[in-house]
Amino acid sequence: MANRLRDARSPYLLQHADNPVDWQEWGDDAFAEARRRDVPVLLSVGYAACHWCHVMAHESFEDERVAAYLNAHFVAIKVDREERPDVDAVYMESVQALTGQGGWPMTAFLTPDGKPFYAGTYFPPQPRHGLPSFSQLLQAVDEAWTQRRGDVTESADRIGAALGGGARVGSGDGPPGADRLDAAVARLAGEFDPSAGGFGGAPKFPPSMVLEFLLRHHARTGDAEALSMVEQTCASMAGGGLYDQLGGGFARYSVDAGWVVPHFEKMLYDNALLLRVYAHLWRVTGSAEAARVVRETAEFLLRELRTAEGGFASSLDADSPPVEGAAPVEGAFYVWTPAQLREVLGDDDGAWAGELFGVTEAGTFEHGASTLRLLRTPSADDAGRWARVRRQLFDARLPRPAPGRDDKVVAAWNGLAIAALAEAGALFDQPAWVSAAVDCADLLVRLHLDDHGRLLRVSRDGVAGTPAGVLEDYADVAEGFLVLVAVTGDPVWLSFAEQLLDVVLTQFADPEGGFFDTGAETTDVRLAGLRRPQDPTDNATPSGWSAAAGALLAFAAYTGSDRHRSAAGDALRLYDALAARAPRFAGWGLAVAEAWLAGPAEVAVVGPAHDPRTAALYEVALRSASPGAVVVAGDPADPATSAVPLLRDRTVVGGAPAAYVCRGFVCDLPATDPERLAAQLAG
Repeated sequence: MANRLRDARSPYLLQHADNPVDWQEWGDDAFAEARRRDVPVLLSVGYAACHWCHVMAHESFEDERVAAYLNAHFVAIKVDREERPDVDAVYMESVQALTGQGGWPMTAFLTPDGKPFYAGTYFPPQPRHGLPSFSQLLQAVDEAWTQRRGDVTESADRIGAALGGGARVGSGDGPPGADRLDAAVARLAGEFDPSAGGFGGAPKFPPSMVLEFLLRHHARTGDAEALSMVEQTCASMAGGGLYDQLGGGFARYSVDAGWVVPHFEKMLYDNALLLRVYAHLWRVTGSAEAARVVRETAEFLLRELRTAEGGFASSLDADSPPVEGAAPVEGAFYVWTPAQLREVLGDDDGAWAGELFGVTEAGTFEHGASTLRLLRTPSADDAGRWARVRRQLFDARLPRPAPGRDDKVVAAWNGLAIAALAEAGALFDQPAWVSAAVDCADLLVRLHLDDHGRLLRVSRDGVAGTPAGVLEDYADVAEGFLVLVAVTGDPVWLSFAEQLLDVVLTQFADPEGGFFDTGAETTDVRLAGLRRPQDPTDNATPSGWSAAAGALLAFAAYTGSDRHRSAAGDALRLYDALAARAPRFAGWGLAVAEAWLAGPAEVAVVGPAHDPRTAALYEVALRSASPGAVVVAGDPADPATSAVPLLRDRTVVGGAPAAYVCRGFVCDLPATDPERLAAQLAG
């Protein structure tokens, strides 16, 4: 019998629609029922690709006895954190305050007015590892609610006061200067893993935003150590089990420090961010391995995550679905044994592939299976054999039960995908990638964006959901649209970006500086009673704060808008403090600060669209690694060109196409020669 999630749009919520737990979606009706029944709320937060969310659901939420007790004594609310990051952010703070750590599934108990009084993460069906069973927890919470209400209320008030007081990181007098950014690189170098790349120990996450900062820092300063950290990290990740050696694309993180065994879910945001990192690394170094990763990851996005409507799905599960009633198996789609390699490839090629991929009898994963790693690059003489072996193995795993796909379209993550595919498509001369980025942008405009520039966060199957966009949605989509200006020259994307950024400035700005994560008109009243979400630090994606600063700065470079540039500079003040203290969690803010220091460069290329001299100048501009450089090309004979202020009043020089490079209201002489343009951009 279905519960009250049966009409949900979220695939994660629909996974629980047949639970015996009487789940409801977050909303007024659920809290009104809790008040009427005078019972606490059980809030469970997770996401579709979360392995331990599936485990807890199977162990506890599918148990009739547990569900009966839960239904009798609580109102149960299930939240997809990807749909409602605002709900997740506020209550995750309570989990971290009470337990010292966070994660998913998140389990919180709330009063009927939404105040948390107890919280944790995963709870097992039987007591173990110092944790009570989930049933014991439910009974203890019910007992406290019915017999010691005063203690519960006091706890809720204390936690609520702590959340409401949210400590604010100090800000500098302006954006981080060169000395601060140097200090950030030095701090990162001290935390760098010299043997396997990346930062810190296990579990190890791809440091996408930090890598972007280091690439920009190298471009501005020539710092060889910054580039070396990027090169080693990218090589280690691409050669490890984190990367799908057969189908392309990156898993969410590695459970070990050496990138050997991943947590196998694949997220859109990771792959969009890493696609851009590897494209930028290739732009600097010309690395053949970086180029391979770019091509394979772009094709993975188009093959595995693109939806029928032209957007990109959120994720692929870590688990393969159950076979003949067995439990789901994490990683089963991706791992191999030596016997399986020989069965597909024969003895000779099987042994050769096992050596290349590190597949051993002992195994690197569970039950004697191994993740695939690329332990050495095949020689040029083996190129044909290598391509054949990969194709055979790729085809052989297709009949395996494939991980499930969360096919909801999240605006922010699709903005990241637009930026990555458009830029990589332009750099690698892949019109299909650019076309896919434009199609995705069209979907966001058509389905997620209203006439007043307001965004909806999610859609699925061509139907928009109800959650309002949060700051990262506006900022990341604006970033994607601005990259489309560079790649397509179409001024409509500048107009759409302006709509989004106007909402950022009017609805998300904090009078004390920076931004809130939720809009003034859309902040949930229950969350507002605790804390209006606001977090400037990066997590798995750029923070909304830093992403907004980057989009505002780029828009100002295209338009000359002092309003937008000033807002970007004000937002960057906070990263002056974070630069030396916590650069691993401020990578995108520091990357934007590098762009601020570099100008950023504003490059306008003017000339007939089909003139090869125009194309040569434009290619040099796109290939420039100047931090945060904005580029646009236009034909002065086309009236639409004047719709982009950076192109306005620019003319050809002596009948020849020309490139104009400006920084901070100062422009170089126009360049008609690609080599001169390259020198100007390197200056």
